[in-house]
Amino acid sequence: MEGIAWSAHKYLMHGLLWNLHEDHHLHDHDSFFEKNDSFFLIFAIPSWLFMMFGIMAGCDWRMWVGIGILIYGFCYFFVHEVFIHQRFKWFRNSNSSYLLGLRRAHKIHHKRIGKEDGECFGMLLVPKKYFKKTKGIEL
Repeated sequence: MEGIAWSAHKYLMHGLLWNLHEDHHLHDHDSFFEKNDSFFLIFAIPSWLFMMFGIMAGCDWRMWVGIGILIYGFCYFFVHEVFIHQRFKWFRNSNSSYLLGLRRAHKIHHKRIGKEDGECFGMLLVPKKYFKKTKGIEL
């Protein structure tokens, strides 16, 4: 799922669907919700359809694809929305070098606000350089 999510982020969110993703980079909205939150439905609907058709066919491969999308969605919620962007004030004080590396990579991704200027499109797997010197650095 990480490869599919990376590709969707780079080529859809920073491409064809930039108008939905842009407010996530600008942070100039007054609402708790962003247009970017519509990606929940963009990914939840195929997940549900894969699971439904897979179960209807006797629990074939489609069910497992749908479950994979669902599990990645939960990871996205907890890692991206809760831990990285602190939209919910849970898991604020982590000393995990892995989580701090993810936060650093995402912060670098957000430094560039243009559609074509992105760097580091991954969420759970990011380049090793973001994990260096994570201890004791304010992110």
